[in-house]
Amino acid sequence: MAPARVAPVPGDPQLSVYRTPLSAALVIAAAAVLAYHNSFSGPFVFDDELAIVSNQSIRSLWTAWWPPDELGGLPISGRPVVNFSLGVNYAISGTAVWSYHLVNLLIHVAAGVVLFGVVRRTLLQPGLAPRFGAHAFELALLAAALWTVHPLQTESVTYISQRAEALLGLMYLLALWCFIRAIEPGAPGKWAWWAVVACLLGMLTKEVMVSAPVFAALYDRAFVAGSWREVWARHRKLLLALASTWLLLAWVVLHEGGARGVSAGFGLGVSWWTYLLTQCEAILLYLKLCFWPHPLVLDYGIGLVRIVTEVWWQGLVLLALLAGTIWALVRKPAFGCLGAWFFMILAPSSSVVPLVGQTMAEHRMYLPLAAVIVGAVVSTYRILGPKSMAVLAALAVALAATTVRRNQDYASTISICEDTVAKRPDNARAMALLADYDRRAGRLEDARRWLERSLELQPGVAAVMNNLGYVWQELGEAGKAVACFQEALARKPGDVATLNNLGNALVVSGRAPEGIARLEAALARAPESTGTRANLASALAQSGRLPEAAANFEVLLKAQPDDAEARNNYGNVLLALGRGRDAISQFEAAVRLQPNNADLHNRLGIALGRNGRPREALAEFQEARRLNPAHPSARQNAERALQMLGSN
Repeated sequence: MAPARVAPVPGDPQLSVYRTPLSAALVIAAAAVLAYHNSFSGPFVFDDELAIVSNQSIRSLWTAWWPPDELGGLPISGRPVVNFSLGVNYAISGTAVWSYHLVNLLIHVAAGVVLFGVVRRTLLQPGLAPRFGAHAFELALLAAALWTVHPLQTESVTYISQRAEALLGLMYLLALWCFIRAIEPGAPGKWAWWAVVACLLGMLTKEVMVSAPVFAALYDRAFVAGSWREVWARHRKLLLALASTWLLLAWVVLHEGGARGVSAGFGLGVSWWTYLLTQCEAILLYLKLCFWPHPLVLDYGIGLVRIVTEVWWQGLVLLALLAGTIWALVRKPAFGCLGAWFFMILAPSSSVVPLVGQTMAEHRMYLPLAAVIVGAVVSTYRILGPKSMAVLAALAVALAATTVRRNQDYASTISICEDTVAKRPDNARAMALLADYDRRAGRLEDARRWLERSLELQPGVAAVMNNLGYVWQELGEAGKAVACFQEALARKPGDVATLNNLGNALVVSGRAPEGIARLEAALARAPESTGTRANLASALAQSGRLPEAAANFEVLLKAQPDDAEARNNYGNVLLALGRGRDAISQFEAAVRLQPNNADLHNRLGIALGRNGRPREALAEFQEARRLNPAHPSARQNAERALQMLGSN
């Protein structure tokens, strides 16, 4: 039996070898590579560390289908497809960033190619073909290329964990494209099935997919059926099948909703009215960035607009745009669909349901940007005619260059945070994060300054106060560290991390009994915390409570047997207790775990020497000197071992 022939698109002109879907895909891919070629070494930033580095569920492809509830409010929370895609990356490259960036770019390119298909087939529909059919291929290609290289997309492509937007965009566009193919005359039934599959996957990707079945119906009425009566008569089965995917979304929300509820909902202290006012400012800013993408900001903070007079003109503009969209849906359905696309996709995050984690975010424009760009491309063509092609192509090159420049801001965690703070000087959260990255880089004074500035803008944040205490401790100011930890604990009583930090600071400041009591309190609240147990064991050892220290080290090493530092510390305790053979076993295990650590070889040599094994001890001291010729004590220890051997 001969294969079924796919029905042609109405008005589709004969395509040359240079005007085929494959050639369009290659152009879009090349444009994307040009725009994002310098993004592949960008490190994990912001939410990436919790969503990827600390996310144990992605260590296995099986568990990756179930994002952890305790990581609520992150881009992976309650989104199995996103989390699974990160699991695939982890299987490929672990925590090496290159594969994550590669997959993000592939998703983005695929979305751009599908957008080309949607726009081209739409321009070839009977109502639009007389005006745009001759250049439908070029207009669709330019629209897709402009959308793909636009710098407003960098947050969804370069910021790894925000691939939730890109994946959602791909699924949304795929569902629409397959729907368009399915309702063409004589189309095979496979397109309807693929439309439903894409819609199902979209519902497992992000809640914004909720509007896809509704938009499909709007599209059908505007470009194909012509009336709601015909929409229902011709395609109700397919539309009902698409709508049935809401059941899956409802199940996900009910079963995983706790994860999203950390940062979304009406019970988080932000009224719907305040959030709506804030979105008036946000949406107008998004529209401005569509046409003039500067400045771009990774984190806008959690600022809120509480007074109508602060956003009165933005509110009026939005009301006018909404009214125009409703009017156009009735009188000019083709243009009305662009407005509906923009508002329907933004509605879940940018209307009345508070999202207090981020009140404004550029990644929310990933899909809505398509409506703006398609409208701009079509309007430019209507004004300039074929001459518009050169203008739009030049604009695409300029946007790609701007994207390359924006990707440079993501070159390091410090550079992107410094960029954010410079553009949003009132963002206390970004300052606290910048301080954390400065601390990790050893820039302790910079970290202290940013933490203090963050607390000036947003006083009393326990986590920031806790981090400031940690920095003071690393600066050698144990007394100031204790004060910070005590204030943080007063604001967040019983917090295990703060109890642990306070205990350490008290021990360092010479108040060991108080410190040990705090560490014991922290361990009682979180017995599984290996970090707290290690700190308690070390504090007990320093205080001379060696049997208790040994008992805690034994428990610790059962939980993490590959901890070389813990084995070294345990060996020191055992040596002090006179249990030389046991100490040697711990030092030998530590050396096996870290064979290039000169200190461990030196400690093993000391233990061997004290237990009457000078020849073996000498070998360890010599190895320590080989690994570190400047080791402070290995040379002297080796000389003593030689003396012992010479006297025998």
